[in-house]
Amino acid sequence: MKIETVVDEKGLRIIRLELSSWATNAYIVICPETMKSILVDVPPGAPTLVKALKGTDLQLILLTHSHIDHYAGLPAFRARLNVPYAVHPKDNQPWLPSPPDILVRNGAVFRAGKVRLEAIYTPGHTPGSTCYRVADYLLAGDTVFPGGPGRTVSPAGFRSILRSFEKKVLPLPDDMKAFPGHGDATVLGKEKREFTAFLARPHDPGLHGDVVWLTS
Repeated sequence: MKIETVVDEKGLRIIRLELSSWATNAYIVICPETMKSILVDVPPGAPTLVKALKGTDLQLILLTHSHIDHYAGLPAFRARLNVPYAVHPKDNQPWLPSPPDILVRNGAVFRAGKVRLEAIYTPGHTPGSTCYRVADYLLAGDTVFPGGPGRTVSPAGFRSILRSFEKKVLPLPDDMKAFPGHGDATVLGKEKREFTAFLARPHDPGLHGDVVWLTS
């Protein structure tokens, strides 16, 4: 388990919690002025999450996607703090522990006080994978990792994540920091350069799985 404040600015605070045997990151986005907050992803570890949220007014839970390591803590957490949760409609899957209260569309805006979170739909890792832009930061779920994209389970899924990078990630600022669903942060300028180098090389049309931009 790891808990750290990864952003601490006048108008924004973001706390990262690495939880469970999956080492999944949850992020708490806080408006320091109003102390309203939003939680992004809910791995197992409800008591730790509730403790980290103490002193804030939680507005909403956002899921980046519907893989179990990102939502397994949802029932226990909502038994303690019963707030609505949201997911993209293409990840509104029957295996989720309860129906979502909100379906997230690309470009949707959510607010924690004066802090604005914008949904960026980035399918590929799952059909409904969604990143959230918060000021100069990207909560990237399992779409953007240092050195490559999230794992894909089919060539079609990999082609989808390539389109997401091309259309949604490349337009973002080079100096934007991305906080992934597992592990440490990266900077988009580095990822964009490595992605461009990947595109310049020929590849097997069946490529998918764990892809590394510079060596796959």
